[in-house]
Amino acid sequence: MHFKLLIALVEEDKTDAVLHAAREAGATGATVISQARGEGLLKPKTFLGLALAAPRDVVLLLVEEHMARNILETINEVGGFDSRPGAGIAFQIDVEDAVGVAHQVQELRPKVEEEL
Repeated sequence: MHFKLLIALVEEDKTDAVLHAAREAGATGATVISQARGEGLLKPKTFLGLALAAPRDVVLLLVEEHMARNILETINEVGGFDSRPGAGIAFQIDVEDAVGVAHQVQELRPKVEEEL
């Protein structure tokens, strides 16, 4: 079984909705790194030197490769990434190898075989 790593930079107030939607779309778990910050096309606004940008969370999802695109599109819709600049971003990268996923493979095997 092959995996993809989905990485989503999500507005903090949308993290729970993104996690729920990803699980509904087939993700078996996630890791959330809180309080990330960054810049996009537009520089963040400041007030007296303090950034006014909302905190972001980094959501990491290791998913089976055949399910990855659907989960990615679901994350995009729920996170509203295409609706406005600075709403967030999500992307996927190939995973060459992974350990510690034996229980997930057992859970995913019937679902993937059904889709294929």
